[in-house]
Amino acid sequence: MLLPVAILSADLRDQLEARLPEGIEPLWFDTPEEMVELAPEAEIGWFDQRHKPPMIEAIRQAQHMRWLHTGIAGLDFIPPDLLEREGLIVTNGAGINSSAVAEYALMGMLTIAKDYPAIVRAQDRHEWLSEPPGTRQLAGSRALILGYGTIGRLIGQQLTAFGVECVPVRHSAKDGALGPDEWRGRLDEFDWIVLAVPSTDETTGMIGAKELAAMKSEAVLVNIARGDVVDQDALVDVLRDRRIHAAFCEVTTPEPLPADHPLWSLDNAHISMHLSGLSNTKGRQVAAERFLENCRHFLAGEDHKMISRYDPKRGY
Repeated sequence: MLLPVAILSADLRDQLEARLPEGIEPLWFDTPEEMVELAPEAEIGWFDQRHKPPMIEAIRQAQHMRWLHTGIAGLDFIPPDLLEREGLIVTNGAGINSSAVAEYALMGMLTIAKDYPAIVRAQDRHEWLSEPPGTRQLAGSRALILGYGTIGRLIGQQLTAFGVECVPVRHSAKDGALGPDEWRGRLDEFDWIVLAVPSTDETTGMIGAKELAAMKSEAVLVNIARGDVVDQDALVDVLRDRRIHAAFCEVTTPEPLPADHPLWSLDNAHISMHLSGLSNTKGRQVAAERFLENCRHFLAGEDHKMISRYDPKRGY
């Protein structure tokens, strides 16, 4: 009986090889080119790459693949038809980097509240400041959290510890949450609008010119979701005209952001270059453990028990 072939990165060999179930035959790749070349043999594929085109091409070439695993949570960069193949199981990295991403959101909010960049620039000039450049406090402020999955809940917990009143948006308005039809009419009540939603047809462009105009002038937009959740041109306009206080942009459209994009030049735009998930030293290890557990379920025919099953129709 032929064993299912798994195409895996050699970077993971030390974590996986000795622990792979006997029912799987691994083939290891060292380069993206090798990965794409081996992809047609894959029944199991783990093709993660920082540069996404080779990853997409490997998935396209893996015509006999039965299970695609990835340590990446948001798979909106992959053409939907590649994820919707009949019989293909997809497991993703949802939750793996949640703590790191939530910490970035908190970092961005504190950075803006205290205007920490001004302090760094003063240090570069060897200048001792006698007054703090930023005097906002998190304590006593209010945050609207759009997207209350693992990351959104973590942000809520952290902000609550800082004395922030957090109001999530859920499918049903209960226990202090706003419903999906309520939050737009309440935007002017919040100091922080935190976006932690997945990228889906429903969320694309959910923050546009109308929503930005509804925010109060002291409001800060914090986007750790996806760049396409926000109308970036409209965001540039309101930041340039200082109609809102600032924006913390962990994500942009496109990525990387072109060097001549106006967002770079706005002093009230804080761009963290989608680095949050990479600031987690244990992410790869957790992804490997998830893969190994899912291998056992896959071999046992227990597809329903596999962790972090991705639903292409929902987009997460």
